[in-house]
Amino acid sequence: MKRILIIDDDIDMCSLLSRFLQRKGFETDTAHNGNKGIAKFKENNFDIILCDFRLGDKEGRDVLRDIKAINPQTIVIIITGYSDIKIAVDVIKAGAFDYITKPLVPDEVLTVINKALSAPPVGGSSQAATPEAKPRVKSANINNEFLVGQSAVTKELYRQIELVAPTNYSVVLYGESGTGKEVIARTIHTSSTRKDKPFVAMDCGTLSKELAGSELFGHVKGAFTGALNDKEGHFELANGGTLFLDEVANLSYEIQAALLRVIQERKFKRVGGNKEMDVDVRIIVASNENLQDAYRKGKFREDLFHRFNEFSIILPPLRGRKEDIPLFAKFFLDKANEELNKKVEGFEDEVIQTFLNYSWPGNLREFRNVVRRSALLSPSGIINMRVLPTEITGAQLTDIAKDNFLHTPHNVVHHPTEMKELDLKNAAAQAEYDTIMNVLKQVNFNKSKAAEILKIDRKTLYNKIKNYESQL
Repeated sequence: MKRILIIDDDIDMCSLLSRFLQRKGFETDTAHNGNKGIAKFKENNFDIILCDFRLGDKEGRDVLRDIKAINPQTIVIIITGYSDIKIAVDVIKAGAFDYITKPLVPDEVLTVINKALSAPPVGGSSQAATPEAKPRVKSANINNEFLVGQSAVTKELYRQIELVAPTNYSVVLYGESGTGKEVIARTIHTSSTRKDKPFVAMDCGTLSKELAGSELFGHVKGAFTGALNDKEGHFELANGGTLFLDEVANLSYEIQAALLRVIQERKFKRVGGNKEMDVDVRIIVASNENLQDAYRKGKFREDLFHRFNEFSIILPPLRGRKEDIPLFAKFFLDKANEELNKKVEGFEDEVIQTFLNYSWPGNLREFRNVVRRSALLSPSGIINMRVLPTEITGAQLTDIAKDNFLHTPHNVVHHPTEMKELDLKNAAAQAEYDTIMNVLKQVNFNKSKAAEILKIDRKTLYNKIKNYESQL
């Protein structure tokens, strides 16, 4: 029976979630602040941690860091409000498996948990790692996992991939979190002459300095406390193929020096070992930080940067490839239908327009999660606005309207930009506009709630906003 620890300062939430998961066959325990959660984790073995981001004594990212320091293999899922989406993206980068947004939907929680339990282990492993704790060795069919878009920037991206893939060049991938850097790395691998050899991915952002050497180069039995058996490192596992190092800028200077030596000499030793081993790997690295800036600041070795930087590719954010958004929406919906065994047919036009207007700070990862959640909440037919997170539906308002409100003190009634030629007709329109916008502000730009308060339907409200925007 799998064991789950729920860390949340909301006692009722803990109780409800615990009872639900127990009915689904899990053993659960709860803690109502971060320190108590970490203490329980040290005392007991848990397969999954469900942790709220905002706790009374510390943030979820601190709990995540402490748990990963104890055992990097532990699956941590963060619970957060949707307004904290950028924070959720950060905790994914820090090693969380996924995030779940409030209000919690029980079936969504269960889906994410089952997905986490069926996923291969992450790259990091504890010092007392079990034999089955292997890095991610993949030989994936890209067409099955990922959609190639049709926008101009996407076509340029894949043109560069086509150029560099057949070579043995090292490649640096730059992009925001969630833009699909690992997918692009695997695309390069499967388009190369090494496609029949292993592709091994390692997340450098989740490893401590002490573990990074063991994960990269392996270790011999007795090399350090907890090294109970010989262990292959990522270089051995990737020999002949491709090694993908994500968030490479997080490696310590000492590990960077060892990595440089392996790249130059194509030989390495396991930690604690004396035998030199030959290795032939192609290296692809990824970073959301400019490595050139990092070495200028003294955070990254300049000589290692030049070894890596034989070719670089910048992955565009989703907001910069809007032509692809409808294609990805359908692709993610097809995947969600397959996962949930449902037959949701598509999206309302207004939903697609909302997707096009939203900035997607979490990029494709966030988009996928929104579509999965919407499919889960839709019994059948097509996805409508009611099942979208309110922060996404509110994002349809123009930046002008938002700026006018967000820079107005909360205790001051908002007075937007005056409309042109304020005659009697326009004066009435101005008053109506002020009323609509003040109600929207009160409900945090939730147009469904605003329409209910104003006693009009959402479509009417949407049309009025568009009409007023054209007059501002």
